[in-house]
Amino acid sequence: MTAAKTPPRERRLPPFHQARVLVAGDVMLDRSWHGEATRMSPEAPVPVVLVNRDESRAGGAANVAVNAAALGAAVSLLGVTGEDADAAALDVQLAAAGVRADLVRVRSARTITKLRVLGGQQQLLRMDFEDGLSGSCDEPLLERLQPQLAQTRVVVLSDYGKGTLKEPWRFIERAREKGRLTLVAPKGTDFTRYRGASVLVPNRSEFEAVAGRCADDATLATRGLAMLRALSLDALLITRGAEGMTLLREGHPPLHVPTSATEVRDVTGAGDTVIAVLAAALAVDVPLPEAVALASAAAGIVIGKRGTCALSVTELERALSGPAEPPRGVVTEARLVDLVREAKARGERVALTLGCFDILHAGHVTYLAQLADLADRVIVAVNDDASVRRLKGPARPLNPVEQRMQVLAGLSSVDWVVPFTEDTPERLVCGLLPDLLVKGGDYRPEQVPGQRCVREAGGEVRILDFMEGCSTSGLVARIHERGGAKTAAPASQERG
Repeated sequence: MTAAKTPPRERRLPPFHQARVLVAGDVMLDRSWHGEATRMSPEAPVPVVLVNRDESRAGGAANVAVNAAALGAAVSLLGVTGEDADAAALDVQLAAAGVRADLVRVRSARTITKLRVLGGQQQLLRMDFEDGLSGSCDEPLLERLQPQLAQTRVVVLSDYGKGTLKEPWRFIERAREKGRLTLVAPKGTDFTRYRGASVLVPNRSEFEAVAGRCADDATLATRGLAMLRALSLDALLITRGAEGMTLLREGHPPLHVPTSATEVRDVTGAGDTVIAVLAAALAVDVPLPEAVALASAAAGIVIGKRGTCALSVTELERALSGPAEPPRGVVTEARLVDLVREAKARGERVALTLGCFDILHAGHVTYLAQLADLADRVIVAVNDDASVRRLKGPARPLNPVEQRMQVLAGLSSVDWVVPFTEDTPERLVCGLLPDLLVKGGDYRPEQVPGQRCVREAGGEVRILDFMEGCSTSGLVARIHERGGAKTAAPASQERG
């Protein structure tokens, strides 16, 4: 069987603002505690996290609804929560996203909540809070579904196996009776529960748990078409992570859509984004192959971010139009202001570090590579020659600022390099307001120039460790020793 070529990506987005989407399923609250993990507990071999930020986001079916609403679609949400503080927090998130939520409150149940504890960017622990639903909530949800079908073009069933959708085929039947498309994100190994859906959207592991392991594309397509026929589906869309996704329909060759992702940071919530974009596109009559291409582009964006998040229309437009990558290298301060503003508009996280960087060594390279893992864009602000002399003495710098910046700009971890003339770059930092301000070495966060204005703007200040034995001053001292110099360079640990 010959695979079809991926259709050309549309240059313009469909009119998502005309889309009417109804989402039903397991709603959740995703919480994250962010902090610094700088020591081990004396009580047990576990890190101690000093929590400095508590973040809440909609998860599960609620994340599907938020993603569709972020595109401009009119979205309704059906689900079940407890009567607790997490339910109230979820209400706030949904209202802020413009989602019209109609949630069944069950006094005896606990709102499904996932709490992740992060030390820096590293997830250290995840705690799940859920009691399970002792009885069926299908009846009250079906009662809410019926009147909303008249205002809906597409119904999404987001099943996480938490008990909200015990009999999903009843929802599918109601939607089909009204001529509505039904998209299903399945869970478990009994896919017969989703018989008659318009499009079933499992990921590869979910599909293979039912159909068996597929060693190649041909096997996947053969078994997928067999599943499509057995379940009376209109289409089967298998998401395949870094391999993209495969669309299967009766009478059509398999359509393999490659991923557009250039970097995979976090796949959390990517499936929610795929089905949300697919639903919004189909709700405004975009042909299924083109809707799948849109969903693939959207997935490529969100897996490049960290945590559960919704993509913006601007991000999707840029992904589809294929804009040129912003220029990298040495830039002026005025140009950098524009570049940072554009990066933030794309939803990118911007980090800034600073220093002399007189002789670039392994410690610097490792440090900058670590910084690139924490942000989408990395800026290095470099002391000019006069400010280095004021800080380090008349014998420094060893390399003029133009050469120091040129070497830094050649690193793949660095996006932009900019000089500054003051003894500290506080004015520059406060003008740029990066999301993350970083310094290396024996500093405290409150000692970093510009830290106050960054924090007041909602940014983060962090100190990263250097490699032991790596410092410019140490290199200079060893050069003098081996050259037989009578006067060795100072042995202070210069980190910049």
